[in-house]
Amino acid sequence: MAYYVYIMSNEPRTLYTGVTNDLMRRVYQHKYQPGGFARKYHLTKLVFYEETNDILAAIEREKQVKGWLRKRKIALIESINPDWKDLSNGWYHR
Repeated sequence: MAYYVYIMSNEPRTLYTGVTNDLMRRVYQHKYQPGGFARKYHLTKLVFYEETNDILAAIEREKQVKGWLRKRKIALIESINPDWKDLSNGWYHR
């Protein structure tokens, strides 16, 4: 089974880091069924994700990234997505 550490964002570049075993479902929830932090900040852009097959490694990585300063999180995002494009663009037909 695959597990994902991901970062969602919005236009002002507020960041949310999470972990899931179903990235498409979780991103859909952020976009179309938001609750809590995601609702408050309109986090609709998937700007980073990485995959592993080890749930404990995914949870540890999520904790690691959450503990970083914003500057380091931005560097991580920009290492694979320098233009902050929505990596889930085209996943859903609404």
